[in-house]
Amino acid sequence: MDSYGGHYLNKSAVLSGLGIARMCQLLLGCTTMALVAHSAGYRADYGVYCMFVWCFCFAVTLVVFAMDVTRLHGCVPISWDNFTVSFAMLATLMYVTASVVYPVYFLSSECPAEGCETRDYRIAVTVCSSVCSFAYGAEVFLTRAKPGHVVGYMATLSGLLKVVQAFVACIIFGALAHDSEYNKHVPTQYCVVVYSLCFAVTVIVVAMTVSGRTSALRFPFDRFVVIYTFLAVLLYLSAAVVWPVFSFDRKYGTPDRPYNCPRGQCPWDSKLVVAVFTQVNLILYFSDLVYSQRIRFVSSSSSA
Repeated sequence: MDSYGGHYLNKSAVLSGLGIARMCQLLLGCTTMALVAHSAGYRADYGVYCMFVWCFCFAVTLVVFAMDVTRLHGCVPISWDNFTVSFAMLATLMYVTASVVYPVYFLSSECPAEGCETRDYRIAVTVCSSVCSFAYGAEVFLTRAKPGHVVGYMATLSGLLKVVQAFVACIIFGALAHDSEYNKHVPTQYCVVVYSLCFAVTVIVVAMTVSGRTSALRFPFDRFVVIYTFLAVLLYLSAAVVWPVFSFDRKYGTPDRPYNCPRGQCPWDSKLVVAVFTQVNLILYFSDLVYSQRIRFVSSSSSA
């Protein structure tokens, strides 16, 4: 028994909906890794990424579940609720990506050289990974901010959007590093600076919130976040215009995909990925700004 008269083990961490979601995550994650290691297999950068996602999410989920059951999370000097919801959002995005990437590069209608059994295992991997992404999404749904409940910033829509923005930026960086030819023009280099600056500040905001250090700052953290989000919208708006012009305009690039470009090794494909996800992040930052203003308006109205 602890000093408050409760048990050392937290039964609600197992019997609640959140606990069931985490146990499903562990079961499906372990099953996915076992199937891949047994016969499905993985190779090249895309396969290594998928295996990293499954191993990383399983390891962190196991630590989170164990610390929740044993109540040891109170000994960790971070905002536990902010950390868990942030990780659940990140894991959802990573699992969704892996569930798309793995079948695209490792699954086909015909049996591979290893045999039809290997194809069946790869189908099972895809199914388990896809279902597990719903399990992580269920955790986000259960721990998100609800009316009348006091929650951490990362459980709000604005906080969850910060995680998505950082993840989308990582996709952009991956495409930039994959022979995107961004160093050919100064304006495209400017776009890289925009992506890097916004990503760095977003990660700092998430890290400060998860670490619980926002109260130690000498300026209003919520006002800083709103101002930064507004500036990020302007910066991404400029990049959303500049990047397509200097990548697909006939004067600087090619509007159509070259017919002799090999799959997975075509600069045009990387440029297209950057252009698409630049627009995605612009929408995410704009939505974040609108939501932040709505929260501020509601707060000021209620205080009045």
